Amino acid sequence: MLETLHSTLRCRAIFATHFHELAELANTMPRLTPHTMSVREWKGQVIFQHEVVPGSARRSWGVHVARLAGVPEPVVRRAGRLLGMLEKERGRQAPPLPLFEQQAEVAQDTPAQAAVPPAALDMLETLDPDALSPRTALEMLYKLKKLLKP
Repeated sequence: MLETLHSTLRCRAIFATHFHELAELANTMPRLTPHTMSVREWKGQVIFQHEVVPGSARRSWGVHVARLAGVPEPVVRRAGRLLGMLEKERGRQAPPLPLFEQQAEVAQDTPAQAAVPPAALDMLETLDPDALSPRTALEMLYKLKKLLKP
């Protein structure tokens, strides 16, 4: 969506997301200017400054937002541990998401796709889901499942 807004529609938009990787698209999209909410940490607490500033968030504040929203503390603690492990594992730089690969690259066959029996593909190509009754659709699912079993 961001690519279309930027390159095809060429419109102004506010695009709010928690995907930090989207800020990296500013390197390839000249009119994209990431902004973030100003945040301060003080004595182990996060203080949201209610100010929009240029740049992208240097880390995720979702665990702190969850705590403020009243998510149960055991859930918040576990999320904090998981986030800490992810941040340690990948550092500050997240690996690029496959979402941002070119369409041709995304369309390449994966081993799972290559293993689909031709009979199952033929069946799927001939199906018209809108013309099937619920009972017939269920029967077709069972037939496909049988075709996919090794």
